[in-house]
Amino acid sequence: MQKKYIAIIALSLMSMGGCQMPAGEGGGGGALTSFLPFILIFVLFYFLILRPQQKQSRTRADMLKSLKRGDNVITSGGIYGKIVSVADDVMTIEIAKGVNIRISRSGVAGLQASEGSEQKEDKSGK
Repeated sequence: MQKKYIAIIALSLMSMGGCQMPAGEGGGGGALTSFLPFILIFVLFYFLILRPQQKQSRTRADMLKSLKRGDNVITSGGIYGKIVSVADDVMTIEIAKGVNIRISRSGVAGLQASEGSEQKEDKSGK
């Protein structure tokens, strides 16, 4: 769907480039017509790049704030573990029985899928 919109905007931008009047002939709105392609490109970048990135960073920040004791997490280094304790910005993760590591809250890449949800997916897939 997005490719369709990109193609439409690209075609309209190309057609605007050929519609300019020669310099000798007067025409109103010359400044607006010359800046219109740049404005359209900015709007396109906003909706296709900036807005989804802001939404993703907001979702990540909410996930990091909601981390609590007992959650299964994956660190940015690829280590799987269970949160044992949470301080302000530092948390302790148990990666094996008796093996705990301390990491920064921002070092968590995501929550691990719970085993119950995996079993539901297996049953529905059969």
